[in-house]
Amino acid sequence: MNNNYMMKNYKNIANNFKENKQLIKAIQFYRKAYKYDEGKRDIELLIDMAIIYDELGSFKMSYEKYLEILKIKEDERAYYGIAILYDGLREYQKAIEFYKKAISLNPFYYEAYFFMANTYDELGKKEKSIKYYKKALEIKPLDFWGHANLGCIYEELNKNELALKEMKKALEIKENHYMALFNMGVILKKMGEYKEAIKYYKMSINENKYYGYSFLNLAVLYKELDDLKKSIIIISQGIENNPKEGYLYYNRACFYVHENDIKSAVKDMRIAIKLYPDFKEYMKDDEELKPLLHLI
Repeated sequence: MNNNYMMKNYKNIANNFKENKQLIKAIQFYRKAYKYDEGKRDIELLIDMAIIYDELGSFKMSYEKYLEILKIKEDERAYYGIAILYDGLREYQKAIEFYKKAISLNPFYYEAYFFMANTYDELGKKEKSIKYYKKALEIKPLDFWGHANLGCIYEELNKNELALKEMKKALEIKENHYMALFNMGVILKKMGEYKEAIKYYKMSINENKYYGYSFLNLAVLYKELDDLKKSIIIISQGIENNPKEGYLYYNRACFYVHENDIKSAVKDMRIAIKLYPDFKEYMKDDEELKPLLHLI
């Protein structure tokens, strides 16, 4: 039987398993296809194998397949794949080197710009991160995460007007996305727009009640407005929906101390420490929790 036919047959079977997320079976049939000389020269096959090895946590096998591709020809996807591997290992400088190689072959490689921007963000190089998010958005102007991530960086740099502009663009693309709504709350609160911030935090909660930080930020905002009872109600709702989030119990304990409900505060702190033992050390430097130290 024709070897090329057999190779393609194995490859098609592997593709079907890949589409159904059965990665172990997929890689078994990709290996069968790879045994043929035609398979060893098939760049698409090698790309698929490299990606699945990465998803299965095998850096070495994935890296080897990308190198095999580069021996056949310079392919931007192989350079990008290697960059992703190094990114996963937090070897950010190496990742950037390979993202740039991918872009040198394809100046319109959106994913390479996007993830290089994220890598620069991880390195704390915010201006370079901004530069590459902007490059990515020139290629794909209606990308939700591009605008949302850029908005977050502007917020970190206290460029709040720019942050607001980018987050609004993100919401024009996905109007009810909980993270963009949450970030709108963060930005508006920094700008002193408390009523608007409250509105966006509530919208975020309505869209995703399993994101505990929306409850936390809203509760803290009410505390700053001297409405501790409202704070406790909100954060209790957060705990009801996210019972494994230690930081919610920790902060409710702080609220209870201000209400002089020491018994409830102690109970919450014990739960918080059980969920996240490092809180035991952290609370020692927390002025709000000093009344609890001898009780915990």
